[in-house]
Amino acid sequence: MAKLMGGSAGFHVQGAHMQASRPPSLSFRTCAQLEISRFCTIPRFMGVKAVNVSQQHMRHRFSSIRASALPCMQDDTTRYFDFVVIGSGVAGLRYALEVSKHGSVAIITKAEPHESNTNYAQGGVSAVLCPKDSVESHMQDTIVAGAHLCDEETVRIVCTEGPERVKELIAMGASFDHGEDGRLHLAREGGHSHNRIVHSADMTGKEIERALLQAVENDENISVFGHHFAIDLLTCQNNGEIFCYGVDSLDTKAQKVVRFISKVTLLASGGAGHIYPTTTNPPVATGDGIAMCHRAQAVISNMEFVQFHPTALSDEGLPIKPAKIRDNAFLVTEAVRGDGGILYNQSMERFMPLYDDRAELAPRDVVARSIDDQLKKRGGKYVLLDISHKPREKILAHFPNIAAECLRHGLDITQQPIPVVPAAHYMCGGVRAGLQGETSVKGLYVAGEVACTGLHGANRLASNSLLEALVFAQRAVQPSIDHMVDADADPCLAEKWARPVLSVSIKDSALSDIIEKTKKTRMELQSIMWEYVGIVRSTNRLKNAEWKIGDLESEWEEFLFRRGWKPATVGIEACEMRNLFCCAKLVVKSALARRESRGLHFTEDFPYLEESKRKPTVIFPTAIQELTWSSKPLQRQLQCK
Repeated sequence: MAKLMGGSAGFHVQGAHMQASRPPSLSFRTCAQLEISRFCTIPRFMGVKAVNVSQQHMRHRFSSIRASALPCMQDDTTRYFDFVVIGSGVAGLRYALEVSKHGSVAIITKAEPHESNTNYAQGGVSAVLCPKDSVESHMQDTIVAGAHLCDEETVRIVCTEGPERVKELIAMGASFDHGEDGRLHLAREGGHSHNRIVHSADMTGKEIERALLQAVENDENISVFGHHFAIDLLTCQNNGEIFCYGVDSLDTKAQKVVRFISKVTLLASGGAGHIYPTTTNPPVATGDGIAMCHRAQAVISNMEFVQFHPTALSDEGLPIKPAKIRDNAFLVTEAVRGDGGILYNQSMERFMPLYDDRAELAPRDVVARSIDDQLKKRGGKYVLLDISHKPREKILAHFPNIAAECLRHGLDITQQPIPVVPAAHYMCGGVRAGLQGETSVKGLYVAGEVACTGLHGANRLASNSLLEALVFAQRAVQPSIDHMVDADADPCLAEKWARPVLSVSIKDSALSDIIEKTKKTRMELQSIMWEYVGIVRSTNRLKNAEWKIGDLESEWEEFLFRRGWKPATVGIEACEMRNLFCCAKLVVKSALARRESRGLHFTEDFPYLEESKRKPTVIFPTAIQELTWSSKPLQRQLQCK
């Protein structure tokens, strides 16, 4: 994916290329005198610290706010920054720490800052840090796991630059496990030919998040807005090209809409695991970023490739069942199999060698399909992952989090096998990105799971996700700075987009009905996706899914509007639902377009790889927009001048 718009070789699911043109010149500097301080006493981590404005303005002559304004800037529902980052995982935080050296940064995060997919990543970061390993070997493993759909230039860049990104994390204070020789302990996971996984026991993501959040807390140029749900990107069009100038958000604590105007926006909002009923993703992963970009007419790619992690903890098989249904499935890291864990069916028959010569060390798509086949053939609800043949002290040292969670439910993993089942885990597709994280929308960059960089191809290699996030967060920095310097902006632009309206204007009884209907609709959508768009697919089931999702969406929207909902009304439950609908439809549309089985997309009607179809699936924006609420931005697109 060396060229962002190099999709002519892919499957064109819809529509048209954008035409290139020079970005319009906008300026924040056109407003007359105003006290700057009140715009900059912005709460960090829900009110801990304010931005040090004088420092950043001395350092950077292209300030986002001058000591000047018109009435258009007079209320605290509009915020102005050089850079806006949507998402507080590894990609968003790492990027923010770099661009903050050049301007003011707002990090918008849907819940608490630590609540991200990064925080739940157990395995680690893959990087070539052993003399016996090589970049070429890491590349080969990535390409094989990705079913040869990976962009080779992207793979080379990530595998080459990755080790330096890991060293930077260590320099920032991230603590990883070391062996008795004092060197980093490198684990091995499925699909890897060498030990190259840097980890912190089985809580690597949590440790990385801790180190990055600490650095962000100490950075005076970064403001963090917790509990701000991103609604839609603010875009305008000029000579056929689209430009992004920020985002509308819903402050779910204060119950108000806050508009963020920025010169550059980085989207690092994670994936869409909650389009399925069982997922390892936290509750915030409802596809908001992908859906917003689709509505903003960004190019989307490879959405059919949904990775199901083969080994999520099966509550059904635990001796003591959890008191309530989990918001997200508990992940049992790939590293358990990498350390020698063996998969058995409930009759204690080892089955992976029947499916693949690599057995338990096969890539995730192979293992997930094998487990799925065993469950369907035997009518089981879970299989068993056994690591108890390894020394007790080694198990507890490497997997303390998994051991503790299982023990809470009456299972000792040093003596008993772990009940596991596949669960939706990672979106290999997303917003199509170039080699510097750029999108087809000017001023909008993407990094992390929301992006489709070409690294993963048809299936992500274990522990390549944090690596990709680190590499592309860094690669997006310099073009973002360049764009920020060139893009002066008019603060009064903020008032040219219509403002979303809070759902509190609707009667309490009607609002309660809407929330209850939305909960039921969400479960119905998830059920459709699991039944018809799961691990094994068929054309007939996909078409049924398309039809059922369309009907469900229409029914839900009609219900909302009959009870007083308006197109510009916002509430977190309904906005998440529109994003889930949008992402589910993108997955189905992409899956129908791929008439072969490759990587994570397996269809019974086309069960084999076809070399002629070794191309990315690309969904281009189209002039003919769908008429559903989920498919349209709340604000009309402006014409830039």
